[in-house]
Amino acid sequence: MRQDFNIPTSLIQSITSEQAYHYHIIPVESNNGLLKLKTDRVTDSLKQELKIVLNKDIALVPETSENIQQYLATNFRKQSQTHSEDFHYSTDFLEKLLLNAKNIGSSDIHFEPYEQKCRIRFRLDGKLKEYYVISLQEYPVIVNKLKIKAGLDISEKRLPQDGRITVKTTHDEFDIRVSTLPTLHGEKIVLRILSKDANHINLEDLGFTLDELKAYKETVKKPNGIILISGPTGSGKTTTLYATLKLLNDDKTNILTIEDPIEYTLEGVNQVQLKENIGLDFASTLRTFLRQDPDVIMVGEIRDSKTANMAIRAALTGHLVLSTIHTNSAWATISRLIDMDIPSFLIASTLNVSVAQRLVRKLCNNCKEAVPVSKAVFPSNFKIPTDLATHYKAVGCNTCYHTGYSGRKAIYEIIPITKTLIRHIKQNDLEIDEYIVEHNLATLKSNALELIKKGITSVEEVYALLTD
Repeated sequence: MRQDFNIPTSLIQSITSEQAYHYHIIPVESNNGLLKLKTDRVTDSLKQELKIVLNKDIALVPETSENIQQYLATNFRKQSQTHSEDFHYSTDFLEKLLLNAKNIGSSDIHFEPYEQKCRIRFRLDGKLKEYYVISLQEYPVIVNKLKIKAGLDISEKRLPQDGRITVKTTHDEFDIRVSTLPTLHGEKIVLRILSKDANHINLEDLGFTLDELKAYKETVKKPNGIILISGPTGSGKTTTLYATLKLLNDDKTNILTIEDPIEYTLEGVNQVQLKENIGLDFASTLRTFLRQDPDVIMVGEIRDSKTANMAIRAALTGHLVLSTIHTNSAWATISRLIDMDIPSFLIASTLNVSVAQRLVRKLCNNCKEAVPVSKAVFPSNFKIPTDLATHYKAVGCNTCYHTGYSGRKAIYEIIPITKTLIRHIKQNDLEIDEYIVEHNLATLKSNALELIKKGITSVEEVYALLTD
């Protein structure tokens, strides 16, 4: 029978990640001030030192080094850097938690109150993992601290609120977007960690194939028109936009952006933060942008017909407009714009390229395992290619914290708008399956299949993209 190396969150939080790795200890039981720890280094001196460090009575239980390593990798993440002492304000639980989340590469922190307890989860590589459990008595203190830091109203508990926190250490500076939501047992809070510097983002590193990168760069170099990037929340659309802006950013170009929130800062780009409560929305700001002599305009998101119309107008008057939109595929963007009451002839004359993207987790190279192709693991309507004999599955090891995956990459679907497609759009003929096959355009599905063939990702990770 396979040993379970997962331990409860309440025990995980009894020691820090640094203590676990430094002393080779794993908490297994906590009762009446006595903390029982597994270790491969059972000595009296270690017991005495831990008693002082943890301020508890300690009982040590012998365990093999191999098992300790697996316990550590499964339950504790090593931080990429440890600078918690450099925080500008008091190093209490909340500040340590924020810095810990940033250092282990978390994108979001979820604070969730329930009837008996509150849990705190981190999103790592697109998946949520529970990291802390706190009592209901402690939770309101944390909520109020977060609200004060984010400039929110602590007396308002019935309505959702949005705010922002800037965290500064001597080594790092990053922003946190704060969103509160009233739920049955209290306010749920989600913190989105935003990396401020976009200088390290390059189009070449995002996941484009060489042909896709060439096609995309050609459309970006046009002096006017619209470039639309679609995909669900958290698929990396904004990162692709910023990498594009970085490519366009030079002394001869005036770039203006309107965003909610501003996720990265880029030297040489004029960035505007949306403030709908005072009337500073996408549409009204776009109207002002046209009087600011811009060359390139970036709109964080096209949410409604008003914004879509202003973006079209900006493109028609000789500007290059970049934006994101929520659709499932690159071609579905056309239907979405038509649904927003944009005349099809305007879409045809302004749209340069439509891009769809997804983020997929990459298999850990240290432990991935080749297995024969089986019809059972693929969607029922999926036709397995004849050249696919084996695929790789996630296993899990100490390197990847027993998740089976390490890092993520974007996959793209790029449809440049050609004369043939302009005719399709003007005639409202949105069936282009034959065109895609004829011009050998890579889709999300074909790119996902390519990653499976190369052993970069698993069938399970891209399952949704393989269904028709």
